[in-house]
Amino acid sequence: MLVIFDGHCVFCNGAVRWFMRRDRHDRLRFAASESVNVAALLARHRSTVANAEDGPNTILLVRDFGGSAEVLLVRSNAALAMLRELPQPWPAVAAALRLIPRALRDLGYRLIARWRYRIWGRLESCPLPTAEERKSFL
Repeated sequence: MLVIFDGHCVFCNGAVRWFMRRDRHDRLRFAASESVNVAALLARHRSTVANAEDGPNTILLVRDFGGSAEVLLVRSNAALAMLRELPQPWPAVAAALRLIPRALRDLGYRLIARWRYRIWGRLESCPLPTAEERKSFL
């Protein structure tokens, strides 16, 4: 699974590192939305991204990246799919959160997304991953 995130967002970078520490089965790969590799992906999924008003400023998760069954998930659905890839208790947390209607989950997601720069800040440039972290990035 490929996770596309805002590389300039302090909160988003922290979340990526949080997921990387817990991804014991090495199932998640990451790419900053500013990456040139992401442009082609966004073009392939223009209709899905167009329906996400915040476009590439939201978290995107791609299942079967580059494959024939490639699927793009956005906002809370992407976050829940990421949680399901982690070891317990995180899949159970994702299952419990999935009981909340998507409209409410996405509302909470949008509120955090709207205030994230004001609360956590914005980076001038995307931080470089360490040598150990580099294997998890596209």
